[in-house]
Amino acid sequence: MIDASVALRWYIEDERNANADAIHERVVEDPESFAVPELFGYEVFSVLFRVHPDPLKTFREGILPLLSSGILRYPLTEGIAHRAATFAEQGLTGYDSFYVALAEELNALWLTFDSKAHTLVQDHHLSVDLGVHMPEEW
Repeated sequence: MIDASVALRWYIEDERNANADAIHERVVEDPESFAVPELFGYEVFSVLFRVHPDPLKTFREGILPLLSSGILRYPLTEGIAHRAATFAEQGLTGYDSFYVALAEELNALWLTFDSKAHTLVQDHHLSVDLGVHMPEEW
């Protein structure tokens, strides 16, 4: 599971990170091994338009092809909403709650640079703070 914070580091020069770049390489090589909630594209789009000098071009050339590459774009379902509500009650934002809920649903890991969100759910073993390290099995 890829968080928007990871994808944004691929396109915002001041935010570049070796861990994010390694994930990008792997997504390009094997997109079917990754998933994002439907809100991912909207979230990345929103941030690019706030901080990137050429947001539409970057979104069209970088994110849209990724979303069409075979990555699982998981829809919002009642089950995911129910799971997300549990995580929101633990202090996560609504967006972050959906990422963690999807990780739980898919028995996957949420790859994020959001250390605060990761700390809130680290006891569930559903997330990895990429600002600290890559997943163990990477």
